[in-house]
Amino acid sequence: MQLTLYNSLTRKKEPFEPLNPENVRMYVCGPTVYARPHLGNARSVVVYDVLYRLLRHLYGEAQVTYVRNITDVDDKIITASGERGISINALTHEVTEQFHADMAALGCLTPTHEPKATGHIPEMIAMIEALIANGCAYAAEGHALFDVTAAPEHTADSPPWHYGMLSGRSVGQQAAGARVAVEAYKKHPGDFVLWKPADAADDASCVFDSPWGKGRPGWHIECSAMATKYLGGTFDIHGGGADLKFPHHENEIAQARCSDPSSEFARCWVHNGFLTVNGEKMAKSAGNFITVRDLLDQGVDGEVIRLALLSSKYNEPLNWTDKLVEDASAIRLSLSRIYGSFAAFYEMKELETNHFWMTTELDMDVKAALLNDLNTPKAFSHIYEQIRECRKLEESSSTDDTCIIEFIKLIKSLQIVGITHDAQTAAEFQRSIENDTGENFTQRRMIGDKIFARAAAKAAKNWAEADRIRDELKAEGIILEDRPDGTTIGRKA
Repeated sequence: MQLTLYNSLTRKKEPFEPLNPENVRMYVCGPTVYARPHLGNARSVVVYDVLYRLLRHLYGEAQVTYVRNITDVDDKIITASGERGISINALTHEVTEQFHADMAALGCLTPTHEPKATGHIPEMIAMIEALIANGCAYAAEGHALFDVTAAPEHTADSPPWHYGMLSGRSVGQQAAGARVAVEAYKKHPGDFVLWKPADAADDASCVFDSPWGKGRPGWHIECSAMATKYLGGTFDIHGGGADLKFPHHENEIAQARCSDPSSEFARCWVHNGFLTVNGEKMAKSAGNFITVRDLLDQGVDGEVIRLALLSSKYNEPLNWTDKLVEDASAIRLSLSRIYGSFAAFYEMKELETNHFWMTTELDMDVKAALLNDLNTPKAFSHIYEQIRECRKLEESSSTDDTCIIEFIKLIKSLQIVGITHDAQTAAEFQRSIENDTGENFTQRRMIGDKIFARAAAKAAKNWAEADRIRDELKAEGIILEDRPDGTTIGRKA
């Protein structure tokens, strides 16, 4: 089986063949840190986290390089800092920390590199200078602008490309490609800003020296410069939301390929779909703007949010509703019950040293679904079958190797889609289960059922019942521990 991905550049699903299997490279557009991440931001991060996990599974953890940038200089940041009355540095630091905390709550891995725009101004200036030298950009009264009518050179190693190839727009259809229009300086309406002059009132932290005067980079140049710095002129995958296809990603390609005609930039472009709330575009004005923190503060578990975000295929629209959250919560509770029944009170040990873990492969149906253009709904349908099989084994009080292997297969299936909080604890059960008697297994199932009942009580905000079950288990020698990530584990007193 081979990984296939829908390539937005060629508009078809293609077999994924990395340039170098020993160094698989992926770049994804990260946050502009002016406000706490909303559900649309989170969907993109979760989608590419699954792809990152799958690539690591296929090629090895050390063989995959994942770069996700942080935009920490931008007009939106300047506006937000002024509205809040805090410095730009204070705002970007605060929001970056919030982003990291919220994405960690969703179980997302840390990228290999997370470069910040302000730390790569020299690289951006060097790329702009190359564009001007190649005749694809020009300077005008403190600005540097990309000329969308320029015809870039191509080499034998670099396939032909033209501006508009990704988005399907002709040059005549182009709107301004910058967040702040500078029409008076443009040769063509579609020319976009590479560098803009500073305003007199600008905070010093967003003003940088350049050959065109003091100012700051345009929105698009940072990703071209940082992607090529960390991944090279040609790399495997570039990801981001569908809303970034034009102008951001179109302009990234233009900058990278015109500054270095021998480069191809990204060979495969992967775009995740839009997110709506109750069928409408999410917007503060509509009263349906939801941040990850809003849900976490309401008591929605991070894994529930993740399950909901992965319930639709990544490149299709996702409609966020209360029903979606309820369904994901039911799945999460079902998983909690299985974890509790099999493993909740076992002592933590190193799982990777266990024979069964080392010899049990990822479920082939789950793997096949993910290899088929990251089809997470299909993968979850097979995971639910695994859950049912584990429940049957539990109800039969089975303690043989089959029980161990099936549970490990379920854990590995969950891990590759990023549902790992409980799994990492629960999977330790097999070290002890080999010596269990039927009586011990029955006790384990009873304890698991009580942990499940307590989770349901907590979800219903029936705190008295939740406390009663906790005290009952304590009397039986089982101490429950509720972790910050929402995980409940048990251990013998």
